[in-house]
This record gives sequence, C-alpha cells and structure tokens, in this order.
Amino acid sequence: MSVLDRFRLDGKVAVLTGASSGLGVAFAQALAEAGADLVLGARRTERMDETGKLVLAAGRRYVAKTTDVTNPDDCTALISQAIETFGRVDILINNAGVGTAVPATKETPEQFRAVVDVNLMGAYWMAQAFAREAKYGGAIVNISSVLGLHPAGLPQAAYASSKAGLIGLTRDLAAQWSGRKQIRVNALAPGFFPSEMSDQLPKETVDLVARSTPMGRLGDPVELAATLIWLVSDASSYVTGITVPVDGGMVMP
Repeated sequence: MSVLDRFRLDGKVAVLTGASSGLGVAFAQALAEAGADLVLGARRTERMDETGKLVLAAGRRYVAKTTDVTNPDDCTALISQAIETFGRVDILINNAGVGTAVPATKETPEQFRAVVDVNLMGAYWMAQAFAREAKYGGAIVNISSVLGLHPAGLPQAAYASSKAGLIGLTRDLAAQWSGRKQIRVNALAPGFFPSEMSDQLPKETVDLVARSTPMGRLGDPVELAATLIWLVSDASSYVTGITVPVDGGMVMP
C-alpha cells in the first residue's frame, strides 16, 4: 500500500452525527470523496438529504436517520441502521454539538446541562453503541474545540467544559479500546470556522478572532475535513488518544 493509498477509505462505512449542516456537511463530503459510504444522523432530518446529495455526487451511498444523541436508544438505532444497510461499521464521527454564550453568573442549570448532554454525553452514548458493533476494529473521532484547550475570552463555560470533557473521554476510550478492540479514538479541536455557531456571534467578535489568530483568518472547512480523513484512515494507524488542534495557531505553546 502506497502512502497515498493509506488515506483511502474504500469499503469503509462511516457514521456521522450532526450531519445536517455546518462542518458536518464538509465532513460527509470528504469521507465520501475518500471512498466511504455514509450513515447520516441528525435531529433535522429534512436537511440531511442535501448532505446526501454530496455523498451521491462523490459516487458513494448513504442512508439518513433522525437521531437525537441525548437519547441512548437513538444512538443504538443509528449504529443498527449502519449494520442493516451496509453490513458493517468502521468509523464514527461524533460531530453533533450545540453552543451557548451565557455569562457564568447568569447561566441556568438547565442551560448548562443541555449543552453537556449533547456535546459530551451524546458522544459517549454514540461511542458505546459503535464499540459494541465494530467487529473489524475502527476509528472514532470526537469533535472537540480549541475552547476545550484554551479560553478565547467568550462567556462559554458550558461549551468549554463539555469540549474539555470530550478530550478526557477521548483519552480514556483510547486506553480501553485501542488494543483490546482495535478501535482508535482521537479528537479534533477546531478553531474558528464558518458554521451555524460562528454565525451567531457578532461580526466584530468574528473579526477580532480572525485578527488574533496567528494565520490571520478563519479556517476553511475543507482544511478541517482533510485532517479528519487522516485520523480515520490507515494513514494514522499508529495514532490514538490524541487531540489535534486545527486552529491557525491559536493554541500554540
């Protein structure tokens, strides 16, 4: 196998949560272009068909299923859909996430729990369901955030806590499963990319973030998706338990 061949995902089946918009769309397209068939999960079912069109355009197959990752039964059902449709499951991308920007003295228990429930606990339920059915080993990538590594001056206690927790979860699952189950578990920590979350921020904030990033700009989703392909492919077959910042240099030492 050549070096470039190691980046291919031919014959693999990838499950992607948060597949209805934003970075999830870029991830789906990249996975399909690398050769994987897709199982798409999201709460907004009607929008997944648009993502599916990109998968089909890349010459791959897909199936979509309404999924709320805060419900463990939904997580199990999404993995079962992969087995039913394609006969196997090889890759899990825990991309479903929500964000808030509430001052810490004003955030309610309900607001805080709602973020952690999706971003951290939902990823855990999905990982559990995946590991029970990944008979041939595989790869999990948890989509964390640079805010899980370093504060950015925004009032995002719930979001930052959930993303930091996801990094800890990544390490623990990698320690448990990399040898025994041959499932590698890694995390991506995106900086600021155009997305529904960043669209909710004031333009002045986005401009300030871009100027304060060493590379002087926001990221392009394809730059993040390319790193994702490395982490789920044989190109990173001896890599597990790490968090890779893709952030234009925001958290460099």
